[in-house]
Amino acid sequence: MQQILSIFFNHNFGLLLLFSAKQQRMEVKQVAFAGSYPTETQCPRDGKPEYAFIGRSNVGKSSLINLLTERKNLAHTSKTPGKTQLLNFFLVNGDWYLVDLPGYGYARISKGKRRQWEIMIQGYLSKRASLQCAFILVDANIPPQQLDIEFINWLGEKQIPFVIVFTKSDRLKPEELEANINQVQQALLEHWNELPQQFITSAVGREGREDILQFIDGINKKFYETY
Repeated sequence: MQQILSIFFNHNFGLLLLFSAKQQRMEVKQVAFAGSYPTETQCPRDGKPEYAFIGRSNVGKSSLINLLTERKNLAHTSKTPGKTQLLNFFLVNGDWYLVDLPGYGYARISKGKRRQWEIMIQGYLSKRASLQCAFILVDANIPPQQLDIEFINWLGEKQIPFVIVFTKSDRLKPEELEANINQVQQALLEHWNELPQQFITSAVGREGREDILQFIDGINKKFYETY
């Protein structure tokens, strides 16, 4: 698996470097709820580029989505994990979709419901032709979690393009944040030859927003040039 993953990320690092210089700032002018869907086959078929956001339950996904779109209640934040239960599509600026996926690892649901979510999430990620990148959210405050490592490895095995987004960075001192991120990186390097693109974010401090939007904007420009 390591050889395949290395080739895969060499390709994407080239893509990231291409878009890393002289990018104009993306403005989020319009965001519209496009719908919630139980299966990939029922999702929009207009071919617009899609960017999926997913992580363990209570990782701060809703807060990050609200930060990116600058809409306070676009994604509902809650102290109770497991609120997102479908594939939620938001059309941004009329030309790309932000897709809010259910969190994984939520324990307070039945085994049958958990399996249903797994089938829905895996079906979307592995079959969705218009998916440009999955943003995997990882809590920067805690040690590496086996669920995160397993999910990231599954993405690599399926050759699904993804990046890692560290959340809640404002809760730690700089040296603690660096140590925690390094632990996650070292845990991943036990399985990977190279690491994917990574972002450090804080919904409270509004950190990482411009970097993520610039990354998305670069891929969008290449997408529309090609298609």
